[in-house]
Amino acid sequence: MSKIDWKSKLTSRKFWAAVIGFITALLVTFGVDDLTIEQVVALITAASTLIAYIIGEGMVDAARVNSQNKGDDINENN
Repeated sequence: MSKIDWKSKLTSRKFWAAVIGFITALLVTFGVDDLTIEQVVALITAASTLIAYIIGEGMVDAARVNSQNKGDDINENN
């Protein structure tokens, strides 16, 4: 069984749309009022945006460090 790639999942818009859809359906099923549902959806949207940004920036930083390390390796071999 393969491992789940959480970086890809947490940065996926489709994943967050599915989470919002699932949570909204649950809230409607349990009779939660519309204002509360809107607030929950807004909170999930804000959190998902922040999570995606943090992971994305981390990936960019890691790529930059790897690129710099490869450049250092080339300079040491010459």
